[in-house]
Amino acid sequence: MLKKIKSYTFYLFIFVLTYFIYIFPYEIINKYIFNEKNSFEYSIINSIIFTSLIIYYFKSHNTFKPLQIFVYEGMGIGFISLAVVCLGIIFNFLTDIKELNIGISCLTLILLISIFGLIKGRKLYVKNIQLSSSNIKQELNFIFISDIHLGTNKINHLLNILKKIKNIKYDFILIGGDLIDSSSFDLKNLNILKSINKDIYFVNGNHEYYLKDFKKKIDSLRKYNIKMLINQRVTIQDINLIGVDDLQNVDSKINHVKRLRKENLFNLVLTHKPDIWDKIKDINELMLSGHTHNGQIFPFNLIVRLKFKYVYGLYKNSNSNLYVSSGAGCWGPKIRIGTSNEIINFKLTSNN
Repeated sequence: MLKKIKSYTFYLFIFVLTYFIYIFPYEIINKYIFNEKNSFEYSIINSIIFTSLIIYYFKSHNTFKPLQIFVYEGMGIGFISLAVVCLGIIFNFLTDIKELNIGISCLTLILLISIFGLIKGRKLYVKNIQLSSSNIKQELNFIFISDIHLGTNKINHLLNILKKIKNIKYDFILIGGDLIDSSSFDLKNLNILKSINKDIYFVNGNHEYYLKDFKKKIDSLRKYNIKMLINQRVTIQDINLIGVDDLQNVDSKINHVKRLRKENLFNLVLTHKPDIWDKIKDINELMLSGHTHNGQIFPFNLIVRLKFKYVYGLYKNSNSNLYVSSGAGCWGPKIRIGTSNEIINFKLTSNN
């Protein structure tokens, strides 16, 4: 019974969210510009149709491109539209500006912001971070990337990442999960990773476990120069690299870190979600995560902060550091507002 209640609550939440992102903004603009108000029945019917399409897309692992564009890009533009329309409603309530002018202004703003976001969502930036530690005897450089989301993003996006790091001096690469997010993605495209003559270490994110036949596909990643770290550790010179799998509860993640840490080495924890740092910061020197995308589209990052304490950037506490990446790619809508796709170039040096 409890399972059914949770299921119905989830579908009701999706229904309400669909209305406010896909339907409501355009009803308001239609009212302001054309002075036409949709009936309650019309809103309900449209919301049911849109909700059904969205649920079908995610539940069926459907790979139909027009449906993917409708769901993902509609989600991004709809969220932008909701934020802009809410501002329009406030202006309409507080000022004497004609509704027609507010409606046209809203429509123009939505168009301009969406175009800007689509352009920004395709750009890629390299960020340099240097950390020092007494446990590092010899300088080490590595690349950290997370949330590439191949499937949502084409293989060209991975090629762009490889071009960006081509001229960077590094010893190894860390991938913090969500490399793939669509069952339609052909793993053979990952053959391009075989051209990299450096070790690539990988932990699963949540999206790897959403794939159809995920066990088989995750295991197949080993064929493409990817070293899987599923609650395992590996020593790289002065680094004890601990890979924590995403498909487990927080307590289990913490226990694996405690079990795998090594004294007198630089303990580096690679885990997809930034949800355990407060519990392990006394026993590790660096934790790397992604998942949050820094909200991807402002002001969604304000909502993400309700779920995660650490959303983006470098956090320090005594000798421990946490870096949460905004991701090397977009999930869903290929739109970035107030955030960026990033590759992190880490340099670890001795402070002795």
